[in-house]
Amino acid sequence: MTAPAHPTQPRRSDATRAAILRAARERFAADGYERATIRAIAADARIDPSMVMRYYGSKEGLFAAAAEFDLRLPDLAAVSSEQLGEVLVRHFLARWEGDETLVALLRAASTNPGAAERMRGIFAEQLTAAVATFGTDPALTARRAGLVASQILGLAFTRYVVRLPPMVDAEPEELVSWIAPTLQRYLTGLPQT
Repeated sequence: MTAPAHPTQPRRSDATRAAILRAARERFAADGYERATIRAIAADARIDPSMVMRYYGSKEGLFAAAAEFDLRLPDLAAVSSEQLGEVLVRHFLARWEGDETLVALLRAASTNPGAAERMRGIFAEQLTAAVATFGTDPALTARRAGLVASQILGLAFTRYVVRLPPMVDAEPEELVSWIAPTLQRYLTGLPQT
């Protein structure tokens, strides 16, 4: 077996895929899922639209690939158990405020099954793993993570997608004071029987 002539050079297809994903992330963030088009994404990537379809199959497939998103959750095992709710609310507000990709994914998830599946995956995998690190009962970990996600996604939907005036007008510190106790209860409280 012979080694490739230029083992350190990336393949052209890798560069094309990277250009498509970069253009798609920017276009989806700027226009949202519904208004972004394969043609516009291809133009942004300076390629033919057929190449987008060749690599990703559909707009939904492209969006799911472009929406690979790391929530960059803090290490909850290193957080005082009394501050878990506050730390998570602050973290998520900073993530939503600082990255339009997650907002675009939330917009799309409300109407597109592929985007909804991607959002479920992001929160189920990353948030559940983070909640598992601080010593909660393993039987309750997924439920606790799901309840936290319900609050965080509800906050994001009303503040960044629907843009409900009382939510948009609220300062982050006010939102922390309202929402952190609820997350704290979800993370450390016991369910009532």
